[in-house]
Amino acid sequence: MRETLAKLTTNVLNPFLASFIVIVLLAFKATASTTEAVKWASISIALSVLPVLAVVIYLVRRKKLDGVFVNPRQQRTWIYLLASALGATGYGLLWYLKAPELLVVTFAAGLTAIVVFMGINLFWKISLHTAFVSGAVAVLIIVYGAAAAWTIILLPPVIWARMELKQHSVVQVAAGAILAAAIFICVFWGFGVVG
Repeated sequence: MRETLAKLTTNVLNPFLASFIVIVLLAFKATASTTEAVKWASISIALSVLPVLAVVIYLVRRKKLDGVFVNPRQQRTWIYLLASALGATGYGLLWYLKAPELLVVTFAAGLTAIVVFMGINLFWKISLHTAFVSGAVAVLIIVYGAAAAWTIILLPPVIWARMELKQHSVVQVAAGAILAAAIFICVFWGFGVVG
């Protein structure tokens, strides 16, 4: 029962869904119409979430990855490289197209986090699940203030699930959460989006 619940938590509160939700919420926050929000959310998701998810699923089917959310550190290298390339391309394209600032800054923060985590991955496996959820919580609190503070309750179940499934140690989940939140806060501050 515990393992089933941990797998369900891992599958639901995953990096792809966290990214998707943040992009959509920020697109609606930063634009004046539903049409504009859908346009920028679609472009952003097409430049980040969808291609990485498609490649991960392809690699799992080709037996190059053990699973979508269960894989050894060494198998993550190509995913980090792809995510970095897409993050840089997405950031540049959104900046060039004069996308809403919130999306541009979010891409900058995401790219920074992925590059940092890619470097860490060379010698240590850090939790991307806790990183993405923590980063999402940080962004939502920055943008929506105290009204988004409740989202912090999403982090403990993810931490528990990743440890229950023996995918990460307590240090790896804590490091992922703390480092991602710090990166997002610093990048948003650097762009003048945080106080």
